Amino acid sequence: MSLRAARIATLLRLGLVLAAALGAGLLIGQAWAVLALAALALLVWQAWRLQQLVARLESRRRLVPAGNDLWGELDRQLERGQREMRARKQRLLGMLRAYRAAAAALPDAVVVVARDHQRVLWFNEAATSLLGLRYPDDIDAPLGERLQPLPLAHWLAAGRKAEPLVDVASPVAPEVRLNLRLIPYSDELWLLVARDVSKLVRLEHMRRDFVANVSHELRTPLTVIHGYLEMLDPTERPEWAPMLGEMRRQSERMRQLVEDLLTLSRLEAQDAVVEEDVPMAAMLSTLKREADALSQQRHAISIEDGAGVDLLGSPRELHSAFSNLVSNAVRYTPAGGSIRIRFAREGDGAVLAVEDSGVGIPASHLPRLTERFYRVSTSRSRESGGTGLGLAIVKHVLGLHQGRLEIRSEVGRGSTFACHFGAARVRTREVARGAA
Repeated sequence: MSLRAARIATLLRLGLVLAAALGAGLLIGQAWAVLALAALALLVWQAWRLQQLVARLESRRRLVPAGNDLWGELDRQLERGQREMRARKQRLLGMLRAYRAAAAALPDAVVVVARDHQRVLWFNEAATSLLGLRYPDDIDAPLGERLQPLPLAHWLAAGRKAEPLVDVASPVAPEVRLNLRLIPYSDELWLLVARDVSKLVRLEHMRRDFVANVSHELRTPLTVIHGYLEMLDPTERPEWAPMLGEMRRQSERMRQLVEDLLTLSRLEAQDAVVEEDVPMAAMLSTLKREADALSQQRHAISIEDGAGVDLLGSPRELHSAFSNLVSNAVRYTPAGGSIRIRFAREGDGAVLAVEDSGVGIPASHLPRLTERFYRVSTSRSRESGGTGLGLAIVKHVLGLHQGRLEIRSEVGRGSTFACHFGAARVRTREVARGAA
């Protein structure tokens, strides 16, 4: 029945009741009194129906529509709302069960953490095998205490700024290596995801050992080949001169590639560097001499030392990183261009930047420049004599010094490679030592 029909039916019933009461009152000579009693009875009846409806709603009983008046229509509307709510609840429960089943089936450990007090609210089965959490003992337990000896206190305190923890030992078994990631997905809740990377770590160690061993084994035969090539005199057989020149260039390129591979393998195997004061005045002078020797007066090379401080770290590794940046700038800057090596303060830290007016690098290549053997242009790199490992070495050296590499470039306008160091790596420069 439509709402309009129910309204009409209700009004007709009320009208009939009042009309009957008025007729009865006229017969006994008390029309208004009988009419008032009938109206009062109707109000009581409506109030009783309302009370019955409220009682059924409070008891959460299923409504059964009855009648074709407004009350019956109200019952039907409420009953339809109940059906829709039950269906929606069933759908939500089904989705919740599906999400929980999916989270429980994940091979990664998933832990829901309350942000305010950093307590465990829920975790999946993988969290038991990877993190050692037990249900229900660890529900509402402090996460940092349950995951000892993992260094989580400062990491959790960083919140949204927390960097992923890479290659940490599992609290269950030290041989199991984990990557931990903190995902703040709401204002009140965090998601801790722990992934087992033991196989990847083993494969990475195998790769490092393989590269280091192969590079080491190649060094001796390449040295022999290069030595014999140097002994050959192209003036004795002029027709061999082009071939001997190309063989020497390629053997030197292979020697440099092996040296870079060995350097990169050594850096990857290091967890820290020797802490020494690095005199930057002497370092900049050395970089200037190397750039002049490589440039052969084809570029305008300048040094700006405005920092007035030195660095703390490994002189050998830092020189390797800075020298790679300078040599790249010389190789990829056309003759007549300019190269500027700038060392300056940056807040409490310092920055060494190598700026050139070279060909520039398209923006799409910038995120991948520090990958091993990544080349923007294969032919151009081969002509310049690069190995494709220089920026990978720079990245690892800066990582060991808690620094970072920033690359800015624009095609046709040049590039800037900036090495940023924090305050912990800055030391007051001694004038006498800097002059020396």
